Amino acid sequence: MLHLQLHQLINLVLLLLLGKYVANIYMPWFDVLVVLGVTFFVEHVLIYVKVQDKIYFSYSSLSTALGIVFMMVTPHLWVVLLVITLGLLQKHLLSFEGRHFFNPSNFALLMGLLFFYNDAHIVLGQLGDNIYLVLIVVVLAGMVLYRANRWVIPVVFSLTYLLLQYVFVVSYDPVMIMEEVYYRFYSVSFIVFIVFMLTDPKTTPVTPVQQVVFAIGISIVAVFLDRYMGFRVQHLFMSLFVLSPLVGLFDKWRVTNNRQKLLIYTLSLLVFSLSVIITIENKAPYYFEMNR
Repeated sequence: MLHLQLHQLINLVLLLLLGKYVANIYMPWFDVLVVLGVTFFVEHVLIYVKVQDKIYFSYSSLSTALGIVFMMVTPHLWVVLLVITLGLLQKHLLSFEGRHFFNPSNFALLMGLLFFYNDAHIVLGQLGDNIYLVLIVVVLAGMVLYRANRWVIPVVFSLTYLLLQYVFVVSYDPVMIMEEVYYRFYSVSFIVFIVFMLTDPKTTPVTPVQQVVFAIGISIVAVFLDRYMGFRVQHLFMSLFVLSPLVGLFDKWRVTNNRQKLLIYTLSLLVFSLSVIITIENKAPYYFEMNR
């Protein structure tokens, strides 16, 4: 049977091929190959430095790179390479007893907004809204989610997100209609966020109960930001960013012998996460239009 990370990488590569020919992925093939090549090199240098006697092939690093290709638009290739490098670095450096706290793709996207807000944007339009492509993504992801035992997260998140958006955003905003929320679910990139980035086995809870709490928490934070800061796509990624350190805390709390260090580490990452979010939220919103 395929390694789980290889299975996910194959799905993302297939999605890239489909997206290049039936959707709006802007990055040229040469740049995509450069991104994948540099990602592969950087990741395996970091692996060699960290564990010289246990070198292994990191499929997940290439999945990280493809996540950035799908979600970020920038005219500068070096920005993409830099934020991916930051995402890989944090995976190896910001860890506690083998557990890393942030999804590398999500971390890279937030660093792009933090340092290159005027030149790097999160968009959900690159993969289009073709219903057949949506179904393909759901089927491909479903196989991975079933193997990884993470199918609860996208189901609970979708239901609670729709409910909370209606109760706390649409009902309070006279110019906001529920169709705007529904439209996100027509976006293939939004589905990719839910089924791939939101369900990363390395940064999400293991037990079904914890997964339910995690999914509801992501919905609450995203809707809270939409309610008080405006309906912005980056809030989805921010909610994952700020809650991820708590997952690591609960995952390691019962098994570690150094709870004080874990608590200090987690609180420090929470302060860092909140500082990043506040800094980005204080910047003027942008409008990005995808045209073929």
